[in-house]
Amino acid sequence: MRLEAITWERLTDALAARIDALTAHDGSPWLRVAVDGAPAAAPGDLAGRLAEALRLRGRAVHKADAHGFLRPASLRLEYGREDPDAYYDEWFDRRALWREIFQPLEPGGTGRVLPDLWDPETDRATRSAYVELPPGGLVLLHGPLLLGQWFPFDLSAHLKLSPAALARRTPEDQRWTLPAFARYEAEVHPEESADVVVRADDPRRPAWSGAPG
Repeated sequence: MRLEAITWERLTDALAARIDALTAHDGSPWLRVAVDGAPAAAPGDLAGRLAEALRLRGRAVHKADAHGFLRPASLRLEYGREDPDAYYDEWFDRRALWREIFQPLEPGGTGRVLPDLWDPETDRATRSAYVELPPGGLVLLHGPLLLGQWFPFDLSAHLKLSPAALARRTPEDQRWTLPAFARYEAEVHPEESADVVVRADDPRRPAWSGAPG
């Protein structure tokens, strides 16, 4: 895959313009966009930039963090606190994401999405109020391991880190997750699955694959 150097500002503007011109694959009045990447790649930062740029274009945007949909500690940590396979398979409540994020945005849905479900600090339900997106609005879901789950994204961007950069930028107490991201690369091939790939080894000098046609 050929990547070209770009600034974050230009990348954000180009992606926002592409998203603004999209129509949902299934005819829904709402769009569903993913910013996929390991925590070390800071997918929430790009999602935040995109949300701001799209709001300036008059779009209603809800930015959702996949970490707000973790499963309870009794399920996440059943095999220990540092099991990479459990992190890959069990940490994120994908059924809840389907129920609370994607189903309401299907054709004929309510447009009412739940910002988050579970607080990992207190290990309790967040009890957040629903957010109602008007027709023409969109959800920006950011976080790790989002692709390969059959989520109905209308556009997906993957923040790619080389294994060396991922290891270098992952805090010591989180390096036990590295085998999970190696498995993700081997099983899901996010660089091939995503509509847009952004190489972020050097956070000051991103490169990207270009906006999809």
